[in-house]
Amino acid sequence: MQDSNLQTVTKTQLHQLWQLAHYYGVQVTHVDGLRKKRTAHPETCLEVLRRLGAPVHTVSDISPALRRTRVTLWQQYAPPAVVVWDKRGTHIPLRLPSNRYKDGVECSLQLESGPTHDWNAPQDELPVVQSAQIDSRDYVVRKLTLPAGVPYGYHKLNLRIGSRKTEILVVSAPRRAFSPVGWQENRSWGVFLPLYSLHSKTSWGGGDFSDLKRLAHWVRSLGGDFVATTPLTAAFLDRPFEPSPYSPASRQFWNEFYLDVSEVPSLSECPQATALLRSAEVQVELKRLRSSGLANYQEQMKLKRRVLEKLAEGFLSKETSLKSEFQQFVEANPRLSDYASFRATMEKEGRPWPEWSQKMRNGHLTSEDYPSKTRFYYMYVQWLADRQIRSLTSNGKKSNQFLYQDFPLGVHPYSYDVWREKDLFVNGVKVGAPPDAFFASGQNWEFPPFHPQQIRSKRYSYLRACLRHVMQYSAILRIDHILGLHRLFWIPPGMEPEEGVYVKYPAEELYAVLSLESHRHQVVLVGEDLGTVAGYVRSSMASHNILRMFIGAGEAVLESTARKTSVPENSVASLSTHDMPTFAAFWKGLDITDRQKRGILDSKAAKSETKRRIRMKRGLIRTLMQAGWLTGKPTLWAVLQAFQRFLSFSRARALLINLEDLWLETKPQNVPGTGKERPNWQRKARYGLETFTKMSRVVEMLQELDTIIKRKKRR
Repeated sequence: MQDSNLQTVTKTQLHQLWQLAHYYGVQVTHVDGLRKKRTAHPETCLEVLRRLGAPVHTVSDISPALRRTRVTLWQQYAPPAVVVWDKRGTHIPLRLPSNRYKDGVECSLQLESGPTHDWNAPQDELPVVQSAQIDSRDYVVRKLTLPAGVPYGYHKLNLRIGSRKTEILVVSAPRRAFSPVGWQENRSWGVFLPLYSLHSKTSWGGGDFSDLKRLAHWVRSLGGDFVATTPLTAAFLDRPFEPSPYSPASRQFWNEFYLDVSEVPSLSECPQATALLRSAEVQVELKRLRSSGLANYQEQMKLKRRVLEKLAEGFLSKETSLKSEFQQFVEANPRLSDYASFRATMEKEGRPWPEWSQKMRNGHLTSEDYPSKTRFYYMYVQWLADRQIRSLTSNGKKSNQFLYQDFPLGVHPYSYDVWREKDLFVNGVKVGAPPDAFFASGQNWEFPPFHPQQIRSKRYSYLRACLRHVMQYSAILRIDHILGLHRLFWIPPGMEPEEGVYVKYPAEELYAVLSLESHRHQVVLVGEDLGTVAGYVRSSMASHNILRMFIGAGEAVLESTARKTSVPENSVASLSTHDMPTFAAFWKGLDITDRQKRGILDSKAAKSETKRRIRMKRGLIRTLMQAGWLTGKPTLWAVLQAFQRFLSFSRARALLINLEDLWLETKPQNVPGTGKERPNWQRKARYGLETFTKMSRVVEMLQELDTIIKRKKRR
């Protein structure tokens, strides 16, 4: 709800408010997904500015806040971070009082590897590129040149001008993200299935890392190059309970839900654990979990934890050769003990961290705040998870890497990450999306945004840690909501999504971090650019060698033969995604029926959408027939086969095949905009691993697509 008192804002105050918003990167106007131009309400702007640290509480504060912001900006004489692309050097703007600092700038560049390079930049080598008078004081902007040849990495540039000192993060990175040798000429393919949905006769009712390993080996045997799944990061599976892999408990640790207990190295040496596993009680429960059509996270994790706790106790009490390996893992992951303490404390408290004591909320935990056994359990299962992920694909293109992983945009508001890095997140604000054709009132994704300036001042250390955690075991990494590198849609507390505003982020620096980490870990980057995405975002992705996504059903392409070549070359192509209806559901219009039932479409809009879908289907059939991919009667299966062939032969760099499409699944994995009324992120695949890997329809389709792609490679 907006404050009616703000209706008295004068034109001058409104103009000053827009200027203040500009300084803080708040976009006061934007075009939503309905192509409607929206202007932010003054109260929305004021609230977002307050959250960003602007000294505004009422309308009367706008003018002094604007003046103070200008002065503060010019008093911060150097930016906190700069980017050097391809070792070519760069220019750093220095804001200085015009009548001071005649002796130049003392510079000291400390490289990430250790060496330091010192030099002095005399006054006459710092050309003036701008001048201004701020609060009756004269300032100039001088240009400091950082010479070429700075090696790739994160470096510290220390500047001293007179008595003033400052430190600048220098990110030296390749402009283009990593590409394997031959990537431009060769094309690849892989399959997608959420790991919780993948299941086998031996898993406990939801997939595990061993299931993923078997799937990877099967795909490789058919000529495939990767397996893709939803994020594998840590989750809250008790209190609070959040099954969405896109609202993790941390982006720096794994989800122990996916552990395969039978692969724990000390299982045979722990009689308590083996006895529990063999007990009639556990076997009955396992049978029940396996027979369910949904992955029951809470019940499965409760059962799995009983066994894992026995294993942890046995591991702790005995001397074993694995102890040194465990200790090395702990030492290599300095945040692990802190994370384990946090999770153990949350269990003991039985409530989220915002409800803890002030000392604990502020990040100060002692051994009295949590049970030591629980803390050790969380350290132990992270070690096990790392071992099992590391062994997933030992025969991949490089050691341990055959995975197409997913990097979530945000974290749960009660997460370890927000607790430990409170300064980096904007408390109370939620990230979402403005209204579009599917969500007329916009979306609220319920997690807090980064503070755009705080992540810069903290040298992007948290983001780098998160990326390194996931990239260490990735061949390809999908960046969720790539638009977030440029701007995020903020929804202030108490406001509806349609009242939100976009806030800008330091895109160039974020791209530099991504590119540098991709090269260090040899990971190909894919940006999720679906929905309403400005053209400049895709231009930036192309210039930085980040593949975009092309979704056949979502793009509504191929309505005419003139668009046969509309699949972009720098893309990963697929028929559907986990956030969309399956291809079969799309073809049958089940998503339209569902949106009408949920009140998103009225009867008139539903009829219009149905007519549009029919036109699209006819256009697709016509195009596929003319291209020779579709012959005979255009049944659903025949069209799906033909469309997959088309995408295989297209210019797309990679083909991602949703396994569920190959058996014409109609139920979605996730329906955005719904909550507990739908089994989002819980539905198990209709067929188990042992079954679908032997289904002739599935195997023959993948073999045919592999043949098309391999033939295309030789052309």
